[in-house]
Amino acid sequence: MLRVGIIGLGDISKIHKAAINENSHAELVAVCDIDTSLQSSFKEVPFYKDYQVMLDEVVLDCVHICLPHYLHYPATKAAVENGVHVMLEKPLAHDLTDSHAIVELEEQHPEVKICVSLQNRLNETVEELASIISKGNYGEVKGVKGIVTWHRPKSYYDAKPWRGSMETAGGGVMINQSIHTLDFLQWFGGEIYSIRGSVDRLLDYGYDVEDTATAHIKYQNGATGLFFATISNAQNSSVEFQVMLETAKLTIKDSILTIANETGKKVKLIEDQKLPGSKFYYGASHAKLIDQFYQEVKRDGNEYIHAKDAQVSMEMIHLIRESSDAKQTMKMKLYHDQR
Repeated sequence: MLRVGIIGLGDISKIHKAAINENSHAELVAVCDIDTSLQSSFKEVPFYKDYQVMLDEVVLDCVHICLPHYLHYPATKAAVENGVHVMLEKPLAHDLTDSHAIVELEEQHPEVKICVSLQNRLNETVEELASIISKGNYGEVKGVKGIVTWHRPKSYYDAKPWRGSMETAGGGVMINQSIHTLDFLQWFGGEIYSIRGSVDRLLDYGYDVEDTATAHIKYQNGATGLFFATISNAQNSSVEFQVMLETAKLTIKDSILTIANETGKKVKLIEDQKLPGSKFYYGASHAKLIDQFYQEVKRDGNEYIHAKDAQVSMEMIHLIRESSDAKQTMKMKLYHDQR
């Protein structure tokens, strides 16, 4: 039985707590947050205000880090240096410097595993999409498209001001609402050659993070990609992700994967499991990812989403922002190629 802790008890921690409690391989033994009012929801385990004290006092096999983005690196560093495996909520960090530092931690401490919660890779639709592409029956990938049109009111930022600051969040719609879509664009599109992007603030919220972003992506294999994301929509609409193959078009929308042949006829292939309630858009794959990670920890395996895997979408966000500032196309040069 793995002894597990949680650092950071905000909204997403509820998903992690439920997954831990339902998992036969783990036991929640400690939690940590600076807000002591949250202690009432975790009466069954010791509550800490300082994660370093928790790491020093409690024997842990794994810790789930569910903190604001700018705290990801210091908390991950503390856990890794204590020999504790890390389940890290997305995104990898708030900026490239901390993202690179986490990747370096992963490289310097191969005995400790860091898994990043890009859990939508394990959605049923996404797994089926990956399987179809890998079989090659419809030819090579010619293009990909990712569209996110959601709504976030000003109160979303007012309630937790760190979300609206570049210094603490590292961005807005790209890093918060669209990180999974950017991950898919690089995962299915292939190695990126260049990006031309634009970021904007269409809403008069008074915060310095972007609420809208667009990008045109060119891949090394000749494919192209389109990315569009905004939180200025009237309400949350379904995320759409599409892969255009030589003889078919595969689309995930409304949590359903469809395939259209050259005549345009659509056929439903599979539908995702969904979480109940208003946070259904989190997807139901957190528990699947967490269980997979626990299994890899127990058998000292390597099949999970590493920090280096999550780094690519961080590079994309940085390049979209650079391209927008410079008003020109920027070539992709991943961090591991620069060293």
